[in-house]
Amino acid sequence: MCNRPLAALVLVALSCTPAVADEYLGQLSANPFNPNSLSNPFGAGNPYKADGLNNPFSRYGNPYSNQSATNPYATEAPKLYDSNGNYRGKLSSNPYDPESISNPYGRYGNPLSSESINSSFGAGNPYRTDSPTNPYGQGLSVFGQDPSSRRRAPSRSYDLAPSVPTVPSYQPTSRYGSPLERSTAPRANPYEHRTPPNPYAVPSPRPSRSYDFAPSVPTIPSYASP
Repeated sequence: MCNRPLAALVLVALSCTPAVADEYLGQLSANPFNPNSLSNPFGAGNPYKADGLNNPFSRYGNPYSNQSATNPYATEAPKLYDSNGNYRGKLSSNPYDPESISNPYGRYGNPLSSESINSSFGAGNPYRTDSPTNPYGQGLSVFGQDPSSRRRAPSRSYDLAPSVPTVPSYQPTSRYGSPLERSTAPRANPYEHRTPPNPYAVPSPRPSRSYDFAPSVPTIPSYASP
């Protein structure tokens, strides 16, 4: 028989851990000595890092990217998790996203919420080791949502390109079943231009026998009387 409390505990643990496809970006921490801290300009906070949040040309730092923490209209901003794997909202400047830490009325941005990093008595307590405001702590883990791992499943059967069957070449056969041998003689081109014969042309006479030629008449000298 299935143990329901154990199954519920597993589901809660899975929901609190980041997805495998998400990309680790560093720690949201005020500790400038931690190499994984976003406050370390020589570590995860390097402005020249290809996937860094402080790089204005990366997809996580570009103010026009939908995955950027600085885009006030982003919907897929990086996510925050504490040391126990609890979800702490999105590292986003979008004040309308209900999961954004910049939403003062949301669960993770309200300064009166215990799950908000903006609360000095909750997740933002400067004496907690995983608080982003503790200059000696480890801060919150930041995971970016990787869109390359998301693939759209085909919703219709014609989304999948069918394989084209190979059509066999036709070869004529005789009535006995043996293949016919094709003639290798050149065929006349029906589109070749030919000059039609002129029905009004007068054929030139051609001598067919030797006596058809008129013999030369010798010149007879005139007779002179004395």
